Amino acid sequence: MLIGHRRSLVLLVAVTLIAPAAFANHSWNNYHWGRTANPFTLKVGNNMTSNWQSQFGTAVSDWTQSSVMNLTAVAGGSNKRCSAVSGTVQVCNGRYGNNGWLGLAQIWLSGSHISQGTAKMNDSYFDTATYNNPNEKLHVVCQEVGHTFGLGHTSEDGSSQNTCMDYFSNTGANATSTLSTHPNQHDYDQLASIYQHLDSTSTIAGSTLPAGMTLPDFSDKANWGKLVSRSANGKSEVYELDFGNGNKILTHVFWSDEVEDRGHDHP
Repeated sequence: MLIGHRRSLVLLVAVTLIAPAAFANHSWNNYHWGRTANPFTLKVGNNMTSNWQSQFGTAVSDWTQSSVMNLTAVAGGSNKRCSAVSGTVQVCNGRYGNNGWLGLAQIWLSGSHISQGTAKMNDSYFDTATYNNPNEKLHVVCQEVGHTFGLGHTSEDGSSQNTCMDYFSNTGANATSTLSTHPNQHDYDQLASIYQHLDSTSTIAGSTLPAGMTLPDFSDKANWGKLVSRSANGKSEVYELDFGNGNKILTHVFWSDEVEDRGHDHP
């Protein structure tokens, strides 16, 4: 929220979001950026290394085709741990370690209003033969950025709905597939529904966070709090860190196949 507003802030950290069945409503609890007009313009910070520039540019171009939202790529304002910058989405890649997660999306909330977001890709896995292909990289970066707008998954059963918001895996026998690498019309329709109403205040101009919610790094599981939900196949989970008075951090995790193969023995 803007300075002076009394609504509590909720920081929501997500790695990949739990969603209903294919082509059902896949809004994430109606979380959205506060704004007073449509379409609105959102700055997306480019903190990506050279080997991710193609995927970053495609994801930004794809999502800005929404009728309610324009994305503007700007120079990254974050650091190697991808800390958030108020009023923006910061997109990063880095070797975050063999900690089990493939991608993270973080959104800070004031009530239901997003005030800042981050999307992280873990090169500790993307540098391996399993994940180091352009289609899987595009699938994941498109999805993590999509989460920062308030979108969930269209499906988590592994089938392709031909949207980056599903859980199809472009690895193994599917490594050459270009399915599920872009948003589809259902994603754009869902964004139009989420952002149909206007707000009396804007969060894209920046907000002030309560004390304790500005840690430099929320990628460590120790900062995620309690597990509150898990997909049927265990590939995605949501954690909640409750600061009281409505202030929370939610973490949604997209686990790698390495974790799945270990029977979800998450680190």
